[in-house]
Amino acid sequence: MRTPEQDAAAARLRGAAALGLLVPPAAVRVPATRLADPSWTAEVLDARTPRGRPVDRRVVATVWWYSASTVLVTPPLAGLVTGIPLSARLADLTVALLPGAAPVAAVARSASVPDPAGDLRESLEAVVAAVAEAGGVRERPLWAIATDSLANQLLALGRAAGDIAAATAHAAPLAEAIGSPLPVPRYEDVGGARFTRRASCCLVYRLPSGPLCTSCPRRPPAERRALLEEAARRW
Repeated sequence: MRTPEQDAAAARLRGAAALGLLVPPAAVRVPATRLADPSWTAEVLDARTPRGRPVDRRVVATVWWYSASTVLVTPPLAGLVTGIPLSARLADLTVALLPGAAPVAAVARSASVPDPAGDLRESLEAVVAAVAEAGGVRERPLWAIATDSLANQLLALGRAAGDIAAATAHAAPLAEAIGSPLPVPRYEDVGGARFTRRASCCLVYRLPSGPLCTSCPRRPPAERRALLEEAARRW
């Protein structure tokens, strides 16, 4: 599935495929409404749980939600950054999955209004509830992950559009319009580069051989800053 509006937005952004705005040919497409179905989500988590290794189901659910939330928010955020409104409604979104039910992209129809806050809230509420039920996870940490996905994608879209300041300026007003329990996104500038100041831990480090993310809030502040300074030198 493709839409002319999303194609137009993608054309204005460098690396649109890596951002999750173009669907890989081998991906399986599913209606985004599936993500709000606890039974479907439970099947996904069952399939993603490592066999023969004790991994907490809550970890599997949290890691999957980190990817899924990133994919879900990308089209409407791309619409904000490019000025081509794209819908945040689950009924208007198609999600592309790679093997292992890994969310990799989403395609949206045109939005009827340029402000996605209300639709984003409704979509996030529905999917957070499904992931919480299927994974045995509290909802509030999932909302924190959603705010980091929002912040990360606005930052990535800003880099792709060549105007990081303008893109990330959308973060706080958008989150405030979506409302609690979504935390307000935060950024920090280190070594001349902007990074998301994380509100959540994705729990990847609790998977077999999973790394601790560079910007993980579990790292001591001095260690995290040193790693971010190193990352800034590579930009």
